[in-house]
Amino acid sequence: MNIALIGHGKMGHTIERLAPTRGHRIVSLIDIDNYRTAFDSDAFRRADVAIEFTGPQTAYDNITRCIDAGLPVVSGSTGWTARMDELKEHCLAAGGAFFYASNFSLGVNLFFALSDHLAKLMNAYPDYDVRLSETHHIHKLDAPSGTAVTLAEAIVRRIDRKTRWVRGQAQQADEIGVESVREGEVPGTHEVTYDSPVDTIRLIHEAKSRDGFALGALLAAEFIVGRRGVFGMNDLLRVNA
Repeated sequence: MNIALIGHGKMGHTIERLAPTRGHRIVSLIDIDNYRTAFDSDAFRRADVAIEFTGPQTAYDNITRCIDAGLPVVSGSTGWTARMDELKEHCLAAGGAFFYASNFSLGVNLFFALSDHLAKLMNAYPDYDVRLSETHHIHKLDAPSGTAVTLAEAIVRRIDRKTRWVRGQAQQADEIGVESVREGEVPGTHEVTYDSPVDTIRLIHEAKSRDGFALGALLAAEFIVGRRGVFGMNDLLRVNA
């Protein structure tokens, strides 16, 4: 499989390293130095699929350019998803293929399912208040992380007494506080805490390296080739949200 790799940061480098282990080739590498011309290059046109890991300012345009070129695209960029509905409409209207996940790790997606189930149970127990925290490396631009936002939004949907999430500590009873820490080279740690006057329940996922995220993105790229529509990790892993 020929891959156009859009973004050559830490995740891009990891995908570049792991792609050959699954028999794939990076035929087009697009980054800040060449993005103005690379989408029109012969190398980009040779790609079977694009994998996009950039930033919130460029992700939407990168993804739409792939769709408009008829190239299936997998994206893990976060911080731009307020425009997700718009992008999905564009993809479906163009007959394209788009796969998005805020986190491609198998373990994180199992963590999503566990958190969702626990939130359904906790809806009946108002003595437990809930908060989230996430810790990442100092190079991560968005805060909170897309994974933390996904967790928080799912909990809001499940717990009637919560109506929204906020950055930092919650100030109102109907809020879920999401705290962000940036330190060192931490790949990613997420924690969901339910606290009551008598005990505390914690769910924690701690990534050990970026390899799990990169492998998930490559699996998503293999999955999306030959398909049309909008997909996510539940389609790939058959995890019922």
